[in-house]
Amino acid sequence: MMGGGSRRVARSRLHKSSSALLDDSDQRLLPPKSIRRSRIRDYRTSISLRVFAVVATVTLLFSGFYYYFNRYGYDEEDPMEMAIRRIVTPLDAPKMMDLPQFQGEHKESLYWGTYRPHIYLGIRARTPKSLIAGLMWISKKDGQYHLRHMCQDSDGLKSYGWLEHNGRDYGRQFLVDHGLMLTTSFLKSKGADSGYGGDWAVRVNVENEKPFVDDEQSHPSHLFFYIADEEGNSLNLGNHIFNLKDNTCLAFGSRKDVGAWELHIASKDDLEIHYTGFKTSHLHNLTELLQGTLVFQARQTGLLQLPDTIEYNSNALFFQVSGKLPTKFDITFLSGVDKSNVDHRIDNLSGTFLSSQLREKGKKYEAEYIQRFNLVDKVDPDSMVVGKAALGNLMGGIGFFYGESKIALPKGLNLKDGKTFIPYWPASLYTAVPSRSFFPRGFLWDEGFHQLLVWRWDIDICLDIIGHWLDLINVDGWIPREQILGAEALSKVPEEFIPQHPSNGNPPTLFLVFRDIINGMQRNMYSDSERIKILTFLERALVRLEAWFQWFNTTQSGKEMYTYYWHGRDNITMRELNPKTLMSGLDDYPRASHPSEIERHLDLRCWMLLAADCLQSIAKVFGNKDSLEKGYDRMVEYLSNFENLNEMHLDVKSGAYFDFGNHTEKVRLKWFEVKEGNFMKRELLRKVLKSPQPSLVPHVGYLSLFPFMMGTIPSESWILEKQLELISDPSALWTEHGIRSLAKTSTLYMKRNTEHDPPYWRGPIWINMNYMTLSALHHYSQKKGPYRDRARTIYVELRNNVIRNIVRNYHETGFLWEQYDQENEGKGQRCHPFTGWTSLVVLIMSESYPNL
Repeated sequence: MMGGGSRRVARSRLHKSSSALLDDSDQRLLPPKSIRRSRIRDYRTSISLRVFAVVATVTLLFSGFYYYFNRYGYDEEDPMEMAIRRIVTPLDAPKMMDLPQFQGEHKESLYWGTYRPHIYLGIRARTPKSLIAGLMWISKKDGQYHLRHMCQDSDGLKSYGWLEHNGRDYGRQFLVDHGLMLTTSFLKSKGADSGYGGDWAVRVNVENEKPFVDDEQSHPSHLFFYIADEEGNSLNLGNHIFNLKDNTCLAFGSRKDVGAWELHIASKDDLEIHYTGFKTSHLHNLTELLQGTLVFQARQTGLLQLPDTIEYNSNALFFQVSGKLPTKFDITFLSGVDKSNVDHRIDNLSGTFLSSQLREKGKKYEAEYIQRFNLVDKVDPDSMVVGKAALGNLMGGIGFFYGESKIALPKGLNLKDGKTFIPYWPASLYTAVPSRSFFPRGFLWDEGFHQLLVWRWDIDICLDIIGHWLDLINVDGWIPREQILGAEALSKVPEEFIPQHPSNGNPPTLFLVFRDIINGMQRNMYSDSERIKILTFLERALVRLEAWFQWFNTTQSGKEMYTYYWHGRDNITMRELNPKTLMSGLDDYPRASHPSEIERHLDLRCWMLLAADCLQSIAKVFGNKDSLEKGYDRMVEYLSNFENLNEMHLDVKSGAYFDFGNHTEKVRLKWFEVKEGNFMKRELLRKVLKSPQPSLVPHVGYLSLFPFMMGTIPSESWILEKQLELISDPSALWTEHGIRSLAKTSTLYMKRNTEHDPPYWRGPIWINMNYMTLSALHHYSQKKGPYRDRARTIYVELRNNVIRNIVRNYHETGFLWEQYDQENEGKGQRCHPFTGWTSLVVLIMSESYPNL
């Protein structure tokens, strides 16, 4: 993100656990160095946002309470405690996920899935306490054996990701790990005999990346498939002697949701199986459990082999599958088991029957991909492959999470138990994620971009995801922008970066999706049943969207009517060259040098115009007089007023739009000797060389294009010509790989913000903003006016540049990237794989843009 709003702090650093098992430099397997869990520095800032002033907090959050009074027994006469309770009180409105369209067949059809995106292959159900399953394997790197499980950049996989995934019942993933090639396929099936949610199967193919000269050079492969119960229910071992040739039951048990279940394995290869089991409540530590067992066994026996023992009442079972490469095996999960029909059901989900079903699903996925995005004759075959993988990775990266967000309290305020945070209410979240390795959780502003693609692929999944997000709105209309729900998600984030700050917003990008969906209705893009679902959804969503909108309208307002700025910037920092605006999603993009209440933020103005326009459209659909009387039409008229926009934000000389605030360009970072106790140390501190003055903030970049990207500029205006010049000028924004985030002419172009804070939105190419720029170019290329041909020429060239660069990087590196280097031949950089909004390349290929 998202990618969420803070890609440096909210998208915080990850926990990293060592996966090294054993060093084989000696003839026998040696015990490893002690296994350490360490935190790795992400390139995002390690500096936490300063918490807003207590007075402002009380103003923002004060009044009534409901949810947490009984839970915590606060003093209801204490105004501050009442304000705190209000933060964690849900909006009193019917829940989106209680709509009938999300029940019954829809709910059951999505019950099982690859909903653990942070695992290379992880399966769970959409329920708070689920059976979970997953794959681990041992890889050899630099003379050491490493256990793979959680997606980590430090694993150094050459490539991994879903080549195909429809988000429902089929996916195919390819992984290349230091000489090993793994293909994992997932298939769901719902038969007349199945229990709730149906059955599923996993096929695992493993082979050497390069064939060995002879068998003696081939090392045996060691893979581990596990199943565990988050409710703590005891799991039973199927057989103590496993015969894969005939298909064998690995485990069985029973649950209220799926009834009696069994897990089976089948293979025609000569494989050996060993097992172990644990009783544990810490299922987010499965890697450590298995790793510790393997290390102990290796020390005792010199073999990488599980001990074939299980603890009493084990709720986690591991099965080791070992053999020479290449090898293939099928795992089958059956629900609602009746012993009389087991063999037939297994036959339909393994062996040749499974092969046939996977082939058919793959053909159907490709056909629907081509049909839905109309890609025939629009892109070359290499681009088609990348687009299909981008869509598959986004859909395969959808996760299901359950837990409580931690909400930060105002600085200096602690609860009676000393804690500085309070839990949100327990909630589920079904969401796409920006990155399976770095950001495997929900980010609010990213999700709006994700759903631009998802709704075109599967409108029901899109509405389900948005409904989950809208159900997270509190009584004041605030949504925590980064969702870190459940033990597995929490295990990826250091404790200090988990609490969410209730003063901080995020761009309301979900309105991009609502605008698109409403336009789709006007163009008759849906079936009758889909149209009914959408209308029902919008009618219930309206009250939640209005609450969200009013939160922005009241808490992020400026001094003048209909002006806005992102509240929460640090106005006393001595360590940042330009105080970040994390809430905006553009993090370190240059804003006013001295944050103050006189600021006017151009991007937020444009987001508010989009939101007001969407609410006005939805209210008109239902003839909602209460909504219409709230003045959305007046707000739209004012915020879209071209003269007012120019008066507030236009620099006439350059024809560029800017923020307004208390600003000076004469700010530098310099080294100072600072006394700390009895010692002196050097610190890189901010030095202001000239006093700031109220003025426009003269930094051309993505922010300057927001009125253009939203289609606010009249097609006949001279300002449109200036915008086209800025976009196409190599000394400003243009590169051969996409539009850079900040012009080369900016004084902060590629400047570090602190000693440890490299440039982020100060030059590199981001695909979400390139998509919005292309949308506007496409819009103006079709509108009558003197600049239509120029817009078309730029559009064609920019589209080709963006597609070519993403496709080339994918084929060279095996990944989609978070951003692309504007100075180093468009090389992918930062986080990878970053399917998130980089998957918008599919819409760029298909030329699917909103009506501005």
